[in-house]
Amino acid sequence: MPKITALFWDIGGVILTNGWDRESRKEAAETFHLDWEEFQDRHDLSFPAFDSGLITLNEYLDRTLFYRSRPFSREEFTAFMFAQSKEYPETRAILDKVTNTQKYFVGAINNEPLELNQYRIEAFDLRRNFLVFFSSCYLHSRKPEETIFRIALEVTQHPPGQCLFIDDRPLNLESPRKLGMNTILQKTAEQLRADLGKYGVEV
Repeated sequence: MPKITALFWDIGGVILTNGWDRESRKEAAETFHLDWEEFQDRHDLSFPAFDSGLITLNEYLDRTLFYRSRPFSREEFTAFMFAQSKEYPETRAILDKVTNTQKYFVGAINNEPLELNQYRIEAFDLRRNFLVFFSSCYLHSRKPEETIFRIALEVTQHPPGQCLFIDDRPLNLESPRKLGMNTILQKTAEQLRADLGKYGVEV
């Protein structure tokens, strides 16, 4: 087994909760008394462009909510969106340990809209761990497509066999494996720690 020199991590579902998933949107619909079916339909049509950095948060909100008057403000809804992000402390502790060894190149490969991504980077001090963010909003490419992983490999110039990618969704592991990267499907912090150990990663 080749020595791992670079670790790439998903963020939502691994280090933090997902930024704006179905559960969060359901809660938003209840909190703001939205028509769920209408909101979800508009979200489904708008989110790929939002997630890929092709439209802004304001444009997403215009399409999904503020195409008509609402009894709440754009600022109130945005604050609710940002408040959905929480840290998974056990997984973050593992990431901190990996980072603190200073033996590995540590980067993020994640799907996230621009404004949510910037908020999460700042609010959770993600720069203390990640040297680079290969985020869908910057690259205009999303997991599970191969392009986002290929860019990460080409930019960092780490051989695929020396790279390890961690994600909580099986589909997102298929493209990196085809490119020759090692992968871990993250389910629990304890399992992640054990799987990292199998690759010789110090945790």
